[in-house]
Amino acid sequence: MPDLARTWTDAMRGGDWERAWALSHRDLSKRDPATRDDPALPYHQRWVWDGRSFDGRDVLVRCYHGLGDTLQYARHLPTLAARAASLTVEAQQRLCGMLAQMECIDRLIPFDDAHPTKPFACDLEITELPFALREPPSRAPSPYLRATPADLPEGTIGLCYNAGDWDPARCVPPALLAPLCADRPVLTLVAEPSALPVLNPEGCPFDLDETAALVAGCALVITVDTMIAHLAGALGRPTWLLLKADPDWRWTPGARETAWYPTMRLYHQRYPGDWRSVIEEVADDLSARYPAIMAESTNP
Repeated sequence: MPDLARTWTDAMRGGDWERAWALSHRDLSKRDPATRDDPALPYHQRWVWDGRSFDGRDVLVRCYHGLGDTLQYARHLPTLAARAASLTVEAQQRLCGMLAQMECIDRLIPFDDAHPTKPFACDLEITELPFALREPPSRAPSPYLRATPADLPEGTIGLCYNAGDWDPARCVPPALLAPLCADRPVLTLVAEPSALPVLNPEGCPFDLDETAALVAGCALVITVDTMIAHLAGALGRPTWLLLKADPDWRWTPGARETAWYPTMRLYHQRYPGDWRSVIEEVADDLSARYPAIMAESTNP
């Protein structure tokens, strides 16, 4: 990792936002304007905002990263909208249903990577918003997304063990989660069939609006570091996040809380691959913190 990136990661993990923004500003000042939104690069490697003012201008926010990134940074859209003349968001098709509920967005465009929207007076990539606005997570509204809760048994717990192919080290072997399913209503939030004793053995729907309804109906979501974690946090649901020993820059190693989501609790591996002790700790906390769930599900 380059020194600048390492220093920026340390600042973000430590909640030293001013230092992180100063580093981002230094990086921006050194960029060649000709490389802005470079079509030769994959979308997730592009930079978009060139530092120009967005006050009183027609602004386009492009969502070039993952679904979780868009969900995480959507919290800053109301602040941007209050300063811009108009706000257009070009977002992943799967997220358009949820983002359409945000009244601050004037126009929502499904992102077509083959035909991206033409530039506006000011373009930003959604992950650039905290730096551009100088807005830490604590100053953004929470929760900032909403979904109508699915009709689930009282005390239902949602489990997500799969983080996809981006970083396999974030995934938990599903068999390890079996003790969490004992004597309580549990559903899987993974879009694949499950051998666990869950309410939906066929798996979670791929449709994100339906998934959001399930998350909103859960008493607790237990998830690895993936889109489901950001969805649950954005909806303000109690969320327990299972993290590898060296987590992503968003999460402070060893910390229990995170400024990104007030309703989230963090659980860390002690060493790489150590999911067993993480699940044992979660099982203990589940019994201690949610006794009503166990009582309601075990008593006839």
